[in-house]
Amino acid sequence: MNNQNNKSGAAKDSEDIGNDKIHKLLASAGLGSRREMERWIIAGRIKINKKLAQIGDRVSSTDRVTVDDKPLANKGVFLSRSRVILYNKPVGIICTKKDPKGRKTVYDAIPSINKAGRWISVGRLDINTSGLLLFTTDGELANRLMHPSYEITREYAVRVFGEVSDENFEKIKAGVEIDGKLAKFESVTSQGGEAQNHWYNCTIKEGRNREVRKIWETLTVRVSRLIRISYANVTLPKGLSIGKAEELTPDEVNQLRALVGLHKFVYPEKMKSVKRRRV
Repeated sequence: MNNQNNKSGAAKDSEDIGNDKIHKLLASAGLGSRREMERWIIAGRIKINKKLAQIGDRVSSTDRVTVDDKPLANKGVFLSRSRVILYNKPVGIICTKKDPKGRKTVYDAIPSINKAGRWISVGRLDINTSGLLLFTTDGELANRLMHPSYEITREYAVRVFGEVSDENFEKIKAGVEIDGKLAKFESVTSQGGEAQNHWYNCTIKEGRNREVRKIWETLTVRVSRLIRISYANVTLPKGLSIGKAEELTPDEVNQLRALVGLHKFVYPEKMKSVKRRRV
């Protein structure tokens, strides 16, 4: 890496492709937030071409980056464009990369990426929950979309079996205690139903394990279907079949980035008219 170029003012803006600041590169690799990566740099954990990295150093595709003296894998991917796909997860698939029991995972089901790349899951859905799951190549975007401080809204369609009285309906809107912490929906609306099967739409701004199910189960009703229908500003398309995926357009990715305070990613000119497509 040429440090003179880094400090000369001739270096490109951090939005440019293939010449990122080191803390951004590490965050995009999914190692943590940019602020945390700055602390790693100050602590001397990061080297560029065998020299200790400094805050503000930039990295190109030809530089060698190490973290605790171990090479940063797939560096070229994180210097490339930010990509996001949405996946309509079926029931019965788990949200881990590998399962010791040999069960199918979402990573077996989603489209593969080039050999140097990887998809990062934005949160998880339990094995019995279906619906919208986001994946991105951008670790910083994934971190922010999941971090509680950004209060990202998730919306679910839930079918419950059992009676929900007006009193209990108000109870879950006000909040209930789960595992020693207050849990509540931001909104709950009835969507109708038959007999003791009723559908509701509910929104929540946290991603704690099985929280939506646990809130409903405090009312002694049984959740028989749970479908995530939106995450942030991305909604599950009605025409997207279960088990299928679509890639967001560059404009949609930048809208998602703006929602969590990230700069607009500068895509190649030829990509600006790209439409959403199945992958």
